[in-house]
Amino acid sequence: MYRQATGTDRLGRGSAARSSRTDQKPARTSQADQVTKSICPFCAVGCGQRVFVKDGEIIQVEGDPDSPISRGRLCPRGSSTLSLVTSPSRVTKVRYRRPHASAWEDLDLDTAVDMIADRVLETRARTWEDVDENGQHLRRTMGIASLGGATLDNEENYLMKKLYTAMGAIQIENQARI
Repeated sequence: MYRQATGTDRLGRGSAARSSRTDQKPARTSQADQVTKSICPFCAVGCGQRVFVKDGEIIQVEGDPDSPISRGRLCPRGSSTLSLVTSPSRVTKVRYRRPHASAWEDLDLDTAVDMIADRVLETRARTWEDVDENGQHLRRTMGIASLGGATLDNEENYLMKKLYTAMGAIQIENQARI
């Protein structure tokens, strides 16, 4: 406070905020052996991020100054990306709770994907409408719908629309349009 009040750095963003101890600490980013450009996963804005990796572990996530969208800035959620991937409470396994069960169980990814595929195929077959009562072709299912999230980009939304349309679903919407 004294340096801020008596010096030229009245806002406390430069020399007033520094100490000899601060000057001795290296930046976390200087220790990285790899920097990967990425996109923030939290919303559809698509802010650029730089992910700093050391020995295969993420050590820092910062805004990408080369990004024309965010120009190196991140909102509070984007700034928390490091904790998103390094939190000890992050779920890293497929969790499944069977109907009427009181506890969750871990499944391997192949089993979970097979269960989803079986249910999609069964639902499509059970709810398929080929023609209406007037004989007009429908070729649709009303048993499958999609509500995409705002974190999906244009390419992902395009692929989701193609996938669900190919399955015969007609109830396809995105959170960004609601």
